[in-house]
Amino acid sequence: MNKDLVHVLQNEAIKAAGNEDTWKNYIRYREDVYYPYVSDNIENNLISEANWMIRSQNISSEDLGLYLTVGDICFMDFGQAYLNEMAYQHFGIIMSICRKKALVIPMTSNPVQYANAYDAKENPNGKIHLMRLGDIKGLRYHSVLFLNDMKFVNTARVIEVKAHIDQDSTLFRKIQQRMMQVMFLRDDIAW
Repeated sequence: MNKDLVHVLQNEAIKAAGNEDTWKNYIRYREDVYYPYVSDNIENNLISEANWMIRSQNISSEDLGLYLTVGDICFMDFGQAYLNEMAYQHFGIIMSICRKKALVIPMTSNPVQYANAYDAKENPNGKIHLMRLGDIKGLRYHSVLFLNDMKFVNTARVIEVKAHIDQDSTLFRKIQQRMMQVMFLRDDIAW
């Protein structure tokens, strides 16, 4: 993470809160609290906290001028999480939108996860909860979906739309099929 990004977000949060000294004291305190427990992720935690401070009172992304559609691939803030859950700032694809919330499947461009992901031809013994997307226009790297990490979130967590997969496309339908198979661990759903 970039320290400059932390400071930009902190400055936005200061403006939103209206009290610079209180905010600076809070950040120093949070850094001290995080250090012994999550020293590798201090910046990620601070960015998520700043995003939460700025965005948590928004009903949806529309309050921020973002109008989302199913199939959008977004950079977003998943916030803090437990082990084996997607956390902090990552990409995710919107699979459904319901009452200001989006069903999002988190994704990564991590090459290790890409290598471990199931693929009928290239990696039939791969991990079923990981789905390779390959190249997507608008993204720089091959991407992998974490199907077992999908969840509904407030769309205000979305920072920016980066790409789109048409919901009538073959790829989108394949994602839906894999999503259903992982959700219900059913072997009778064709991939």
